[in-house]
Order: sequence, then structure tokens, then C-alpha cells
Amino acid sequence: MALLFLWVKAHAFISCENNMIKIFRFPEIRKKIFFTLFVVVIFRLLAHIPVPGVDVSAIRSFLQGNVFFGFLDLFSGGGFQNFSIVTLGLGPYINVSIIIQLFTVMIPALEELQKEGESGREKINMYTRVFTVPMALIQSYGLYFILSKQKIIGELSLFDLCVLLLTMTAGAVLLVWIGELITEYGVGNGISLIIFVGIISRLPASVIGFLGTVSSYNVFNAILFAALSLAVIVGVVLVNEGVRNIVIEYGRHGVRSNKVINYFPVKVNQVGMIPIIFAVSVIMIPGALGRPLQLTSLPSLQNLGAFLVQNFGNETVAYNILYFLLVVGFTFFYTFVQFNPEKIADDIKKRGGFIPGIRPGKMTETYLRKLVGKITLAGALFLGVIAILPYIVRTSIGVGNLSVGGAGLIIVVSVVLETVRQVESLTVTRSYESYLR
Repeated sequence: MALLFLWVKAHAFISCENNMIKIFRFPEIRKKIFFTLFVVVIFRLLAHIPVPGVDVSAIRSFLQGNVFFGFLDLFSGGGFQNFSIVTLGLGPYINVSIIIQLFTVMIPALEELQKEGESGREKINMYTRVFTVPMALIQSYGLYFILSKQKIIGELSLFDLCVLLLTMTAGAVLLVWIGELITEYGVGNGISLIIFVGIISRLPASVIGFLGTVSSYNVFNAILFAALSLAVIVGVVLVNEGVRNIVIEYGRHGVRSNKVINYFPVKVNQVGMIPIIFAVSVIMIPGALGRPLQLTSLPSLQNLGAFLVQNFGNETVAYNILYFLLVVGFTFFYTFVQFNPEKIADDIKKRGGFIPGIRPGKMTETYLRKLVGKITLAGALFLGVIAILPYIVRTSIGVGNLSVGGAGLIIVVSVVLETVRQVESLTVTRSYESYLR
């Protein structure tokens, strides 16, 4: 068994090495990879160009005790703690994308536009880019308002305020443009890859910080932390790639015709990390409202503000319970926004198909709804646990300042798998083209 295991590992290593050689053998793929790396370097440089007139040290000290802005810093790749020109990161673009996706379900015109294929998707992408600009302006001013009330940024003149808002808005739009350049001329999805790079850019500093404090942990906790990290990564990969294939059978068209069997895949996690983004946006509202209420002159509002800040301003038990419930709830909501059992059942019926043992039409719709509900429940519970995983680790093991939390881990795994699949697809396509010549 040991020899068999070593042979499998050696074969996998040789196969991986051969794939790497194949990747760099083709000039088109090589150019795409180098272009992607070049754009990533530009993004990292932009994340270290600060906005003028801001005390960066005060920003960094403020981030240490604030969950919401720490999450924003995660998506800006450290741009927030440097208060760089890309401080907003891709937040405005992601928010607008989510809003437009929801509107495609509620507005018939957008739904019809989405059904038009590539041309319709291009128009929706154009709307997303256009509305990213006002969203970035609104978020820039909101960020300035909050930081000025916390005395992190002093009062600015009208000219300086305009410079601040325009600089941060231009940085957000610039990141969207860079991401689309990677998608068109590089490897992988550019928007996702920028978020991925922003997350893993925090790894070196966090690892050094962890090694510097490793003497304060006992050996058992260190081993437990390593085992838990490995188990979580494996679990995220399995859930992210997990699919339930529903058998669909199509009737015979003649006496000698064989029946056609197809499979309809239903992913365990169909919505990625969108529920976590929604949940974070909602869970931060009580704490954000609590701080201004504490500054009012009415005692009742001050008490309410103190209660909100105490329970939801930091990662408390109440905060994480509500966070978990919001992630589970938004997972169900967004799954059934994207997955329409009635429409799918109708499409299967129109094509002459049926699920074995289930009548076409209403019974198929009911079956799909129940099945997706069960699968989504497992995915939602897992996603909720992953979301509050940093708090669980800190309270149980005592390890803090995790560089890649639950939300970031899902992004990292998804982007790596998607990029690897695209590179393999490019390699296979290029290999076939070389044989045809």
C-alpha cells in the first residue's frame, strides 16, 4: 500500500510538472499568464499609493478594532489600511452587480434583456459599469463621513473633499477596468482574480505575525489549528465542487430508438459568497447606527446606541449568531432567485423530458423545489459556519488575526479552481489545434 501511495504521488507530481511545461510551451498562453502577472503587479502598486491629506497610521489603528472596515480592507487588498487610491476596491462594482441581478428578476425588461444572449449580457455589463460611478461616489462620501465623525479624518474644505471623492471613485473604476483587461487578455476572471490577490497579499504579514507569537500557544493548539485549517480547506473545496446530478429521461421517438438520458446538475453552493456579502452589509447597520446615536443629547437614544455598539459593534456572541442566521437566510433567498423550479420544470416538459418516477409539470416543480431546498440547507449551514469560523477559532484556540477568514477562503478556493480549469482548457484547445495543423 505504501509503495502504491508513493507511486500515485510521484505520478501526480510528474503529471503536474508536464502540465506546467505544456502551459509555457504555447506562446499565446504564456503571454496571457505574463500579462496577468503584470497587471497584478500594477494593482499591488496602486494599493500603496495613499490619498493625500490622510493620516495613514490613524487609519490602521482604527481598523484593528472595526470588523466592517476590516472586511472592506480585505476586498481592497490592504488598500484601506494604506488609504490608497483603490481604498474602495471592487465594492461598488460588486454591489451594483448584485443589485442589477436582483432587478433582472423583478423588472421584466431586464429579464428579457438577459435572455437575449451575449448582446443582452453586454448591455447589462454596460449598465453595471455606468452605475458603478455614482455608487463609488456615494460610498466615498459615506466613508469620509464616518471617518470624520470618528475624528480619523479632519474636516476638509470643499475643494479637498472633491479631490478625495473623485480620487477614490477613479480608483474604483480603474480597478474595474483592470479586471476586465485581465478577463479579456489574461487568464481567469479578472474581477475575481483581483479580489483573490488582495486576500492572499495579507498572508506574508499574517504568517510572520503568527510565527512571532507561536511561543504563546501550546503544541496541542498549534497542531489542532493546522488540522482544522486543512479540514476547512478540504471542506470548502468539496462543497464548492459538490454537485447533485438529477437524472432526466427523454422519451423514445421510434420503435427502435433508445431512450436518451441526461443529467441536470444542482450545485451544493450555487451562490458562492454572495450571501456573506449581503449578511455583512446588513450586520454592520446596527453598529454603524449605534455610534451616531451615542453622540446625541437624548438619554434614551444614547442608551440604545450603547446597546447596539456593545452587542453589534464588535464580534460578540449576539453579533455572530445574527451573522450566521443572515448568511443562511440570504443563501436560501439568493438560491431561489437564481434557481426557478417552475421555469426549469416547464423547460423539461417542453423538451419532452421527465424525471424518472416524477410526473412532468407541477410534480416536477415540487420535486425540484424540495430537492434544492434540502441541498441548499446543507450548503447554507456550511456557509454560515465558514462565515463565523474566525470567531470560533479565536474563542476556542485563541488564534487571532487570521489572514484568510471564512469569506476570503471561499473566494480563494473558487478563484484557484476556476483559473486552473481555464488554463487546462486553453492547454487542451491549443494542443488540438497543433495536431490539426
